[in-house]
Amino acid sequence: MRTPTESDSRLSGVLLMLTSGLSSQVGASVAAQAFPVIGPVGVVAIRQWMAGVVLLAVGRPRLRQITARQWRPILALALVFAVMNVSLYTAIDRVGLGLAVTLEFLGPLAVALLGSRRVIDLVCALAAAPAVLVLTRPQATTDYLGVAFGLLAAACWACYILLNRTVGRELPGATGSAAAAAVSGLAYVPVGAVVLYHHPPTLAAVAYALTAGVLSSAVPFLLDVLALRRVPAQFFGVFMSINPVLAAFVGYVVLHQQLAVPDWIAIAVIVAANVVAVSAGRRRRKVSVSDRLVTAGSVPVCEPSPLP
Repeated sequence: MRTPTESDSRLSGVLLMLTSGLSSQVGASVAAQAFPVIGPVGVVAIRQWMAGVVLLAVGRPRLRQITARQWRPILALALVFAVMNVSLYTAIDRVGLGLAVTLEFLGPLAVALLGSRRVIDLVCALAAAPAVLVLTRPQATTDYLGVAFGLLAAACWACYILLNRTVGRELPGATGSAAAAAVSGLAYVPVGAVVLYHHPPTLAAVAYALTAGVLSSAVPFLLDVLALRRVPAQFFGVFMSINPVLAAFVGYVVLHQQLAVPDWIAIAVIVAANVVAVSAGRRRRKVSVSDRLVTAGSVPVCEPSPLP
């Protein structure tokens, strides 16, 4: 039976990130339907409750066995996850989807630029960034509070990438994710109660928010932890540039939004940047393996995988 290789691990990580991004974008399109009734905070509250219930059922964490040292990154991840969602949704509500997504993308882009040690990763990130700007085409706005929320979402996303990797290393399976989701859900109980009291939800709004909780919180939360065990944090940041591509696809299919020629050019650039990053990583590993074989006299050298 063939044992999994590092190349297989990278490929599975890419597939996990693709699935995570697509789920997030579909969930966002569903969540937006509830904004007029319960607002962004109300949607996020219901999302967090749903995500907490689902992840607790899936992860079944043994909370009493988690040490104080392990709780620190879990609590930080719970805080970041909660603030990231409400800040992004508030930014979308105030300045629109295009500018909000562009601002949020600065977070993973910063992770890619600051954490990379390879020139090719920097080139791919720099190529993807202007393409994202073209794809979303942000318009000038005087709503500086909305812009601030977008930048806060970017900072949270950067922290989310790094903390999620730490939690994945510290705890097995979905234990850390489930614990963080539970804490975040509990934190939103008083907030959500106040918001929903002042903005009584309709059955449809609750259904939209619950669906968004599964698609945009529970599913990506689990998949991102698994992906970050297979790919470096900076590669994760570069690959996240595909989210605007997925958003364009979901917008076309779900919201019937037509794409202009510049949009398709931007999509092609983003996809190409990610393909180059993946290909370069695979070529680098092949060369490294070949070098080790030559050094060892063509005898494979078994080394423990750095990934759990």
